[in-house]
Amino acid sequence: MGASVDVSYVFEYFVRLLPSVGITLKIVVFSFLIGSAVGMLVALPRLYRIPVLQRLSQVYVSFFRGTPLLIQLFLIYYGLPELLKLVHVDVSRTPVLVFVITAYALHSGAFISEAIRAAVGAVDRGQVEAGYAIGMTGFQAFRRVVLPQAIAVAMPVLGNLAIANLKDTSLAFSLGIMELTGKAQTLPTMTQRFFESYLALALLYFILSFVLEKLLYRLERRLLRHEATDGTSKSRARNRRRVKGNDANGRLNLTEEGALR
Repeated sequence: MGASVDVSYVFEYFVRLLPSVGITLKIVVFSFLIGSAVGMLVALPRLYRIPVLQRLSQVYVSFFRGTPLLIQLFLIYYGLPELLKLVHVDVSRTPVLVFVITAYALHSGAFISEAIRAAVGAVDRGQVEAGYAIGMTGFQAFRRVVLPQAIAVAMPVLGNLAIANLKDTSLAFSLGIMELTGKAQTLPTMTQRFFESYLALALLYFILSFVLEKLLYRLERRLLRHEATDGTSKSRARNRRRVKGNDANGRLNLTEEGALR
């Protein structure tokens, strides 16, 4: 405890942590992609007020937003195989990483669905009516008019979620996945230089978060490149600020005002 900080160990551990970046990014990328698809499917029944599915989606969102991610990891890892056994599906040989990605995807899907729901509500209804006027079906108007604008509006929130997912991957070590945090806990076993190990880990997480933030910002700018510079642009900017609400941990703090009227 009384030993001074040795910077050389920080650099050594930083380099030795780099091979574990791949597994961390794999969890983030796959869980976010799957979670985006799940979030879209969950948001649609609430957007269009489909009676039974709307209630089911509300229960799903409430559960995954209202319980800790660590508990969800344990429930998916230990509970899902037992449920599948009831339908004679054996997943006992499935890699742990699959369960981890599934848990993170379902967790992200709940938050993404709320972001999409609020962003769709921020799109001017008059544009949808214009789509109908030129002969578009409801699906075409949603896909070609509403969805592109909604994704652009929701990008700040989705970016916060992606960065939060990156930091939350540290919980995967509880199931034995040797991602960045797990590797950082095992590196200083012999040297007992735990502070240097966690300092290197913090530096690596910061760099990854910074790069991810810049990439998502560039994507947001690209999605908004066709926006006009007149009052319409200002109106959309106000809509984005309304949807952008997030708490100190980067989690969503969306309200019911995002539902379709």
